[in-house]
Amino acid sequence: MILARVVGTVVATRKDPRLEGKKLLILKPISPDGKDEAGYVISVDTVSAGFKEVVLAVSGSSARMADGCKDTPIDSAIIGIVDTVSLDSDSNDNKRK
Repeated sequence: MILARVVGTVVATRKDPRLEGKKLLILKPISPDGKDEAGYVISVDTVSAGFKEVVLAVSGSSARMADGCKDTPIDSAIIGIVDTVSLDSDSNDNKRK
């Protein structure tokens, strides 16, 4: 699973028929503290995510298990909209030692 922010959309008028009606969004992976990480990911939206929302996305066979994605040719699917992210301060202290 990755944490990401929705930064754009992809419109493809010609695509595999199994992708008809699926919304494709561009995601920017982020760290738990909200900082941008490298790269972008194109994901099928299964939860009606909006622009600039923080989401959870899965890839590979997990993406094809998302609602409405069975037997579709996808590698990434948005499966959740994040309300908050909280890091345990003890975990961060242990990593610095």
